[in-house]
Amino acid sequence: MIRNYHELTRLEMESVDREKTIVMIPLGALEQHGNQAPLGTDFLIAGAMTEYIKKAVEEADPDFPMLIFPPMPIGLSTEHRNFCGSITFKPDTYYHMLYDIGASLAHHGFKKLAFLVCHGGNTPVVQVLSRELRSDFGLYAFILSSGAFGHPDVKATVSPGNVWDFHGGEMETSMVMAIDPSLVKLETSEAGEPSAFIGNKSLMPYGSVSISWMGEDWRTKEGKAIGIGGDPKGATAEKGRIILETSARELVQGLLEIRDFKI
Repeated sequence: MIRNYHELTRLEMESVDREKTIVMIPLGALEQHGNQAPLGTDFLIAGAMTEYIKKAVEEADPDFPMLIFPPMPIGLSTEHRNFCGSITFKPDTYYHMLYDIGASLAHHGFKKLAFLVCHGGNTPVVQVLSRELRSDFGLYAFILSSGAFGHPDVKATVSPGNVWDFHGGEMETSMVMAIDPSLVKLETSEAGEPSAFIGNKSLMPYGSVSISWMGEDWRTKEGKAIGIGGDPKGATAEKGRIILETSARELVQGLLEIRDFKI
């Protein structure tokens, strides 16, 4: 049975089989997502993804043992700090905050934790943290990616010619529109591309040869730092629903395997 962690009473929590129950912690962020999407895009997606995941997993196992933690609204957003409204922890602050949550869960007897990463910038800290939690407490910290952006059904939502769709682009904007269309202002959107990398064969802002990119690396064709990849103007709520549903569905098998993982 999937329930929200914060809705349980102490007595209800004491009755939970904490050795078998997975605690899912959605990790969002509070950072710029271009002219058109809200600062809380990743936080909103984190909250919505838990609902889509709950529905998809319960279709496979109505008694799936999981508690969903409140989404974390702030993460590691160093790459966006120079854009107005972005908030970031220092890497060590973020690490220790998540470490302390894990330590508390381990103290109460939980054995399995799943970080649902809804902002890519959080991933490096979570990767280090997951090993430390296992080493220090015997707490198995699994890592889930919230966006199946490489899935054919998701890639098909991107408008033809929108080759650089990335952070704050058409896909993420569509996801927000599926959650609350009133928060998106498409009429103010501008497209961005990694101008310093265009024409390169190997060195890119991601991939096998890369450098840690900053938001300023993504610019409009006129050269203005915009901090997003791609052109959001083709975003729709229906595209967002497809992305959210597909992304949740792609996590089901992994969650079933986490459930059955022997510790």
